[in-house]
Amino acid sequence: MTSAVDSGSWLRRYRPAPEGAVRLLCLSHAGGSASAYHPMALALAPAADVLAAQYPGRQDRFAEPPSEDLRELAGRIVEAVTGDDDRPLALFGHSMGAVVAYEVALALQAAGRPPVRLFVSGRRAPSTHRAGPALHLGSDAELLRAVRRLGGTDGRVFDDEELVQLVLPALRGDYKALETYEPRPDGRLTCPVTVLTGDADPVTPVADARAWSGHTEGPTELCVFPGGHFYLNERPEEVVGVVRRHLGL
Repeated sequence: MTSAVDSGSWLRRYRPAPEGAVRLLCLSHAGGSASAYHPMALALAPAADVLAAQYPGRQDRFAEPPSEDLRELAGRIVEAVTGDDDRPLALFGHSMGAVVAYEVALALQAAGRPPVRLFVSGRRAPSTHRAGPALHLGSDAELLRAVRRLGGTDGRVFDDEELVQLVLPALRGDYKALETYEPRPDGRLTCPVTVLTGDADPVTPVADARAWSGHTEGPTELCVFPGGHFYLNERPEEVVGVVRRHLGL
């Protein structure tokens, strides 16, 4: 796997793209990394310039402390992705990444550079937030149990104690960022929003996913796939097809 690093340590590009290609910035789930979007980057190349954000505290940024503030994390990503490049930019975020993408979209809109589309996957709308257990304050066992429930991690990872201890700090930091996040009361976008979710997602009821329509003045489409929280791992071609259709690729 080859990767180019853009804008300091924040962005990864897995395939070069023509100068005029639309950019797609991808944001990963809690505990996830930029490499989760390597397959999507390959599938969309060279029609799209796919960038994936690498959060601190994992993979090649393992030595850095993880971010524990979701809005601050989004702000750093905005700094990395903006600059002299004025090509159209779309955003794709899964789970925690959907909320990060939403905050990035709000910041870009405030700066007069709104995204052309926001794809939010596997995450209920901010307006449907319901307080639950503060997993970031709980035991390692409780946190890992919650991650297991979502089904997106190879079960062998949990059997490797050394690996578990390596990933726990970033995972706990991500959960803290997500669980302490407070949506903006005036956080309304102008861009179109595409919502993707699994019909058996244990943490994102379809009705709560549909509520993203209240967070934009633009059109909203809901795409429901068979599967759980990580439905997109089982249906990558269909998810890529949705992205292609909406970006005109």
